[in-house]
Amino acid sequence: MRAVVQRVKEASVSVDEKVTGSINQGLMVLIGVEDGDTEKDAEYIAKKVSALRVFDDEEGVMNLSVKDIGGGILAVSQFTLLGDVRKGNRPSYFSAAGPEEANSLYRKTVELVEANGIHVEEGVFQAEMIVNIVNDGPVTILLESKKLF
Repeated sequence: MRAVVQRVKEASVSVDEKVTGSINQGLMVLIGVEDGDTEKDAEYIAKKVSALRVFDDEEGVMNLSVKDIGGGILAVSQFTLLGDVRKGNRPSYFSAAGPEEANSLYRKTVELVEANGIHVEEGVFQAEMIVNIVNDGPVTILLESKKLF
């Protein structure tokens, strides 16, 4: 499972010109599920996202989590995170999980983050979405449950 986490001042996602999720200060989290991922992968991503210390404390040091600052998370499922362009220029999504498996593990990840007491807003699974963010920093962290990088 892969996630791209961005610290944001605000973020929103829209489907058919209707906002489906919106947060102020917090984290924008794009989640890609790989074929063969399990609940352990969802647990790893949820734990990392919930505890990631990327917000400044009173001394200006990135030492606070999204929960510490009372922020929210905007979660969006994004199979394109599994795109492989090592051969040619058109991404191959061979390693991406099928829709049923991907949605199940995406949902599990969101539920686990919410269980940590963090408010989560969402996009719409398999929908064409417009995502707006105001990146803060910028701070962008890549997470990989299988620790490939």
